[in-house]
Amino acid sequence: MELTQYFETTNGYGALATSNKDGDVNVAIYAKPHMIDENTIAFIMRNRRSYANLQTNPKAAYLYIEKDGGYLGKRLHLTKIREDKDSKLVDTVRRKQRTHTGPDSDSTLVYFTIDEIRPSMGG
Repeated sequence: MELTQYFETTNGYGALATSNKDGDVNVAIYAKPHMIDENTIAFIMRNRRSYANLQTNPKAAYLYIEKDGGYLGKRLHLTKIREDKDSKLVDTVRRKQRTHTGPDSDSTLVYFTIDEIRPSMGG
């Protein structure tokens, strides 16, 4: 199954791990990635620790665990390739409408190339 189809048809939970240039690690809960193509994903990120880490270290890892699937899931090893702060683009990509109104100047669409895909356990 292609990764795009996998994320379209599988429900679950995800976590994104990043570290800064000094190796200080952060892990944060993230929704499914936005599939750009089979080798590129994007996340909408707020200006918080994970985003700050990516400014000095482009490497990240995303762990996705399938809901009701035991320990089934995927591990994606990632490298940040670019970002886009266009709030209209961010709103277009967003899966759910925001619950508050006003500009979303704090969110950035961050693109990653997928370096490696592994199962959530083993591999």
